[in-house]
Amino acid sequence: MEVTDKDAITIRSVIEYQLATFQKDDARGAFAFASPAIQAQFVTPENFIRMVKISYPAVYRPRSVFFEEITTIQGKITQPVLLLAPDGVPLRALYFMEKQPDNTWKINGCFLVSLEGKNL
Repeated sequence: MEVTDKDAITIRSVIEYQLATFQKDDARGAFAFASPAIQAQFVTPENFIRMVKISYPAVYRPRSVFFEEITTIQGKITQPVLLLAPDGVPLRALYFMEKQPDNTWKINGCFLVSLEGKNL
């Protein structure tokens, strides 16, 4: 699937908006950017934000955020984002994006990759 410049801008906005909702502890707002599959998995916004808070502190409260070039991993449109975790550890978040039938983009998962031992 081709990602247009417009898609790339939209994808970045979706992730930026979700990161902003986490900063405000806006569970409902953050949940709205998740794909239907993620929403079905966590059922409620409260379950979702609790999971992010516990399992993804770098996503929940990043010290810094830097967007890299969109790529495709295993056929999935992926937005890599460099994050600085609250404890100062640099991580790469791979956001798996999913285009919805109404042409909006939703986040269909996030995978954190350690950058330890790599030059930034």
